Amino acid sequence: MLKVENINVYYDNIHAIKNLSFEVNDGEIVTLIGANGAGKSTTLKTISGILRPKTGTIVFENEEIQTMAPHKIVSKGLVQVPEGRRMFQNLTVEENLEMGAYTLTKGEIPDMIEDIFTRFPRLKERRKQVAGTLSGGEQQMLAMGRGLMSRPKLLMLDEPSMGLAPLLVDQVFDIITEMHAAGVTILLVEQNARMALQVADRGYVLETGKIALYGTGKELSESEQVKKAYLGG
Repeated sequence: MLKVENINVYYDNIHAIKNLSFEVNDGEIVTLIGANGAGKSTTLKTISGILRPKTGTIVFENEEIQTMAPHKIVSKGLVQVPEGRRMFQNLTVEENLEMGAYTLTKGEIPDMIEDIFTRFPRLKERRKQVAGTLSGGEQQMLAMGRGLMSRPKLLMLDEPSMGLAPLLVDQVFDIITEMHAAGVTILLVEQNARMALQVADRGYVLETGKIALYGTGKELSESEQVKKAYLGG
């Protein structure tokens, strides 16, 4: 479904991503793990079209997208839920969901919002509440709900458990598993490597903009190198 091939990404003179290649197949959960500054979020922003690779190709459903505008990429079914939630703080829960629906026709939006409320009953309770007053866990649910509004084929999640209490982290990963079971392919960037590898079919370990290791979620979670560096083992 997604193939990233030999991309190089720079911030001015800093070479952030170095000849990076990986792929996500239809129906998978694939995770990118690594330390802060390894290039995980930069990778997602490049796939989303927010950053441009200097070289290399990004192919989504057999179409090159590395020069495509971000809104065009979303309309193809490739959607990112950004790090830090990025709510429209002064809009209500319902209005935030509507902001994720610009790829839908006007007539499709009410049914899609109800579908999101079925998945996230807490959001239904808060539908008229201003997003800036929600808890961190509720904001993360809203961010994921807003991402689902455009009916993505592939959903990219950037640090969905960041800053959440352990109980809420479990809830977020339950939601990720449910979304996957409902047919959404997921590319997950996550610092909580233990949880990410538990739900992932496959994973890649990024170190300073390059892939250091890759394998199934099980293989990586049992790797001594990964245990030592990321799992506290």
